[in-house]
Amino acid sequence: MAQQLALDIPDTETDTQSSTDVDLAVSVLKRFDGDALEAIRELLADADFLRGQLFIASSLMSKGIGRGWKPQYERV
Repeated sequence: MAQQLALDIPDTETDTQSSTDVDLAVSVLKRFDGDALEAIRELLADADFLRGQLFIASSLMSKGIGRGWKPQYERV
């Protein structure tokens, strides 16, 4: 099983850099030592996993809880 992707985002209490200054794409590439293909593969695997989790959650959730909301599995 793959390890969860952890990004090096500074803690706002101990660092002066604000979270809006963090470039997530750079953080992902740093995590994979600049290997863009491996980063893309891992992000696609994470997206696939999250789609599955969304499907499971939406299958278990009653329509009353979501007040008619239905999840979208792809960005529009």
